[in-house]
Amino acid sequence: MTLTQLTAEQLQQRYLQGERHFGRVDLNRVDLHGMKLPGIVLERANLYRADLFEADLTGANLGGAILCRCNLTRTRLNQAGLREADLIFANFGEAQLQEADLRGAYLRGVDGLNAQMQGCSLAHSNLTEANLYHANLAGADLTGAFLVVAILRGANLTGANLAGANLAGASMRGANLTGANLTGAVMPDGTIHP
Repeated sequence: MTLTQLTAEQLQQRYLQGERHFGRVDLNRVDLHGMKLPGIVLERANLYRADLFEADLTGANLGGAILCRCNLTRTRLNQAGLREADLIFANFGEAQLQEADLRGAYLRGVDGLNAQMQGCSLAHSNLTEANLYHANLAGADLTGAFLVVAILRGANLTGANLAGANLAGASMRGANLTGANLTGAVMPDGTIHP
């Protein structure tokens, strides 16, 4: 099935006219920075290298979307659905992802410096080599997540569920794990937490 190509202007105009469903559209390298698109549906859309700097995508549905190398810096994605999205090498530094659904997402090498991800669901996601330096993951669900060689230095993991997660080789210096569930997790040194 082919994707429908849209420009930023076309997307914004149709959104302002009340349209919300834009599944399977091609927004490859499109500049959407600063756009206000809460509740938009971009399921399985191609947003490869799109610029969403400071965009508002609160409550958006981006399930299965391609967001590789996308600029999501300071983007608002609170309560957004990003289930099984491909975010390889995306930049979401200082982004707001509170209560976002990223279950099964592919987040290899993402830059989430200072990202606000409280209550976010990252169960069974691949966060290999992710930079989550000083990210706020308080209360996040990281059950079975793959965090091999991830940078979690200074991250807030208070009350997070890391049961069965793989943290082998992860850098966790200064991370706050108060009340976190680490049952069966592979720790940075390769040992399995009881």
